[in-house]
Amino acid sequence: MNSAGLGSSRHNAQSEPVEGLNPFAIAQRQLALAAELMGLDETMHELLRWPIREFHVRFPVKMDDGSTQLFEGFRVQYNDARGPTKGGIRFHPAGTFDTIRALAAWMTWKCALMDLPLGGGMGGVVCNPKEFSPAELERLSRGYIRALFPYIGPETDIAAPDVYTTPQIMGWMRDEYSRTVGYNVPGVVSGKPLPLGGSQGRLDAGARGGMVCIREAARQIGLGLGDATVAIQGYGNAGRFAHKLVTEMLGATTVAVSDSMGAVYCPDGLDFDRLLEHKRGTGSVVGYRCCETCREISNAELLELDVDVLIPAALEGAIRADNAPRIRAKIVAELADGPTTPDADDILYQKGVFVIPDFLCNAGGVTVSYFEQVQNAYSYKWDLEAVHERLDQRMSSAFSDVQEVAAQYNIHYRIAAYLIAVARVAEVCQLRGWV
Repeated sequence: MNSAGLGSSRHNAQSEPVEGLNPFAIAQRQLALAAELMGLDETMHELLRWPIREFHVRFPVKMDDGSTQLFEGFRVQYNDARGPTKGGIRFHPAGTFDTIRALAAWMTWKCALMDLPLGGGMGGVVCNPKEFSPAELERLSRGYIRALFPYIGPETDIAAPDVYTTPQIMGWMRDEYSRTVGYNVPGVVSGKPLPLGGSQGRLDAGARGGMVCIREAARQIGLGLGDATVAIQGYGNAGRFAHKLVTEMLGATTVAVSDSMGAVYCPDGLDFDRLLEHKRGTGSVVGYRCCETCREISNAELLELDVDVLIPAALEGAIRADNAPRIRAKIVAELADGPTTPDADDILYQKGVFVIPDFLCNAGGVTVSYFEQVQNAYSYKWDLEAVHERLDQRMSSAFSDVQEVAAQYNIHYRIAAYLIAVARVAEVCQLRGWV
């Protein structure tokens, strides 16, 4: 295992961010824009450009056929000035260190924007979990925790679900850590099953927080959501719950959804229960038919549909300089991390598209994860109504803060959110005597 200190990763990452799909380069470029606007001290900017701590591990897993495979894993603790680092774990075949670095950076700003006493972290394993049996997936999950055990914990670094990880996986990880220390430590992970110390309202928290942001954005531009149409790119946890809550919370109509296999479009609206049943039965939204007007389209076509609200809920880099001019939605609500590149941001801003940035729009997940940590620490459970009420308050307050700064400086919401978050992290770094 290798542990890298402050700035040691600069020779491995792109140091000159440019428009493209390197997510860490994009994260650094976004920070640079905010640093220039706020006149951030050069040393402080350099401190915040890089993770303070990184881990790169390889660990063995016994497979069902008796063979042993080695897997590559990462954990990045980006900045812990405000508190223990917090962030997801993704199991994905295309995982890279720069992706994990970017996600950890965005989590740092997300926690600061929501005014949580947490820093930002992120982890992952390079694998395709769809190819694993449940027993193999459990051994992989436990192996990852064993490899990183000395460097994680409820006072150090707390994990959570991300792409292709689930509450059950968090349960295995909680158990492995607890077995190793010899006593129960429910707070080492969040997003756990309820009987293991999970929180009510955690499963749909990311999407629910996004709905609050869409509601507030619609008020800003005078969009009536009762007649609004919505397209959702990505049908994982966030995308599925977004489809459900678009109707329940906003009264809007979802006309298109997609997954990694393709997309389906119906101008009359897609019924959540029927589409979910099809997805579970076939493994994809592709092939779903509800009426004569329902048809398959590509993921690229979905992004460019003439809808009121576009929700990117898949992976990074979906909206770029080459397709941003064709985006026709009035609101882009980023439930995914990093779906819009900086050059695309500028294009959308000039077009008058209201972009709700990722680390505001999808902050509901980490906010309810924080609620889960609080409940674990006090051995006390909140009811669902209390979680929803507190989440709505947090999201509405953060949206209002960003709105005020955006109006004050005549800038788009992403840079406004950065100004707030970076200022909060920089202040604590300064007060602690780091710079």
